[in-house]
Amino acid sequence: MPKILLVEDNEMNRDMLSRRLERKGFEVVCAVDGQQGVEMASSHAPDLILMDLSLPVLDGWEATRRLKAAPETAGIPVIALTAHALAGDRERALEAGCDDVDTKPVELPRLLEKIEAGLKKS
Repeated sequence: MPKILLVEDNEMNRDMLSRRLERKGFEVVCAVDGQQGVEMASSHAPDLILMDLSLPVLDGWEATRRLKAAPETAGIPVIALTAHALAGDRERALEAGCDDVDTKPVELPRLLEKIEAGLKKS
């Protein structure tokens, strides 16, 4: 069962998305800010990370840069989750090291396709 690290500060979004992913057969671990996400990526060795970009303590862009710079987490696919649908945000997320970007509100079928594609690459 693939393990997904969900880094999301909004409790309602975190609970809803983690339950939906668990029903699809994923093991889900959650972090509430970017710093905790970086730490949990090292300690939990997830197969894929869903990274909110607007996070407290350490934003998703910087958290992703740190994950991709560390040898033990560099190979973990990161999908950015953002409510920012601006054209530049996708490019900024990809420049930070995200492997893909999905917008909020999350459309589960679309996100699941991106998760499957990310897991095949890893």
